[in-house]
Amino acid sequence: MFKSRRGGLLAAVCSAGLVFGLAVPAAAETLADAIALAYQTNPTLQAQRASQRALDESIVQARSGWRPSLSASASGQYTETRTPGRLIDTDGDDVGDTLSGIDEGNSGAASLSLTQPIWTGGRVASAVSAAEADVLAGLENLRRIEQEILGSVISAYVDVRANQEAVRVRQDNVAVLRRQLDESNARFEVGEITRTDVAQSQARLAAAEALLRSAEAQLAISRATYAAVVGQNPGTLEAEPPLAEILPATVDAAYEAAEIENPQVRQALYNAQAAEARVSAARAERMPNLSLNGSLGWSGLADPFEPSDYSRNITGRATLTVPLFTGGLTNSRIRAARERENAAELGVEQARRSALQNVTQAWSQLLAARANIGSTDEQVRAARIAAEGVRQEQQVGLRTTIDVLNAEQELRSAELAQISARRDEYVAAASVLAAIGRLQAENLVPGIDVYDAQANSEGKRITWGWVPWEEPIAIVDSAFVPQTEELPHDAPISTAN
Repeated sequence: MFKSRRGGLLAAVCSAGLVFGLAVPAAAETLADAIALAYQTNPTLQAQRASQRALDESIVQARSGWRPSLSASASGQYTETRTPGRLIDTDGDDVGDTLSGIDEGNSGAASLSLTQPIWTGGRVASAVSAAEADVLAGLENLRRIEQEILGSVISAYVDVRANQEAVRVRQDNVAVLRRQLDESNARFEVGEITRTDVAQSQARLAAAEALLRSAEAQLAISRATYAAVVGQNPGTLEAEPPLAEILPATVDAAYEAAEIENPQVRQALYNAQAAEARVSAARAERMPNLSLNGSLGWSGLADPFEPSDYSRNITGRATLTVPLFTGGLTNSRIRAARERENAAELGVEQARRSALQNVTQAWSQLLAARANIGSTDEQVRAARIAAEGVRQEQQVGLRTTIDVLNAEQELRSAELAQISARRDEYVAAASVLAAIGRLQAENLVPGIDVYDAQANSEGKRITWGWVPWEEPIAIVDSAFVPQTEELPHDAPISTAN
């Protein structure tokens, strides 16, 4: 496994030197393909899903407090009693005789014991409510991890495309400067320019080749990042689809969406519900506890074993336990639970503030990137005209070699800035979607087979161990316990709409 992954990453590095003559395994060709592959295979996301399934079991564990428990026991016992020897005249001849005694015995017993809680004072109901809130908070944490992974996929995808374009620009620059050097050498031979002009061309060419090597190295890094996140090396990547359909129209709409759909906000709200349930659980320690107990037992000789000789014992009892004095332990636990509830409620406000801050930052970056795209487009257009004009003016002696070199450098800088602006705009748009909770697979890839984590938790309500009378017991036990409230979700918004 490790050697296979290492080989894949090495392929990403080595193939970067070939740039466009890539001989790599089949790879995702579109952003939707990359997202779908990462969604299905990314180890971080898969591990979080496994952790969520483990958290789902807390509901089963909590509900078991309403269910009967049955235990069986069996025992066998052997005893041997040896009486120390002593001198006793047993036959009247005035001579002491030595006597010793050995008593042996054995017994066997078996029993079945059944315990059924009737009312726990809300202890179990509070534990179930807290477990349900914890599971829902875990689902929101899973959404957060999913958004982080998909954001990484998008960033890696556009980085590879941007770096491929940057390498192309650097290659074009090297090719132009190489032709410029050849032209400078030819003009130097006929005495039109000096050695200084040739040296200037040589210096610019050497710098351009160094920058090309750096761009190729950065492309190799981007390819390795892509392989690590997506699961395979990138091939020829198609242009990424627009995200305008799922972006909010205004920043105010983004704020409203973040307060409803942001995973951190929703997780904090569920944490507050869980904390409230735990306060109820602490208070329930003051309440009585009622249970029914029944046992069936047999006892008799183990050897010889005769079942018909075994005696049978049947016991049934109702047990009411009333806590009277705990040395202040219960009150202390209630105070501690209340303070944790206060902290959880403050965590909700902190999550809201962080979400609004993230929306503001991402939205500002998006606006800046969009403005940069317009500026760099105009910059490229003007720089291309200027470079062509300077080359023509050099032919008639109105411009020097350094003027041509500077114009070419300005053109390449403008093209690189244009590439960077477009990359930044797409990443900023993805950041806005992550801040408002819409960076989800079903929004980005219509028709994808979505992993339904909630279905697993809902299936834990009735599992092995469930009994028909569990529900009425739960209703009685939950009478004065706060119930977990599931928050509404906005409907998925597809890029295909």
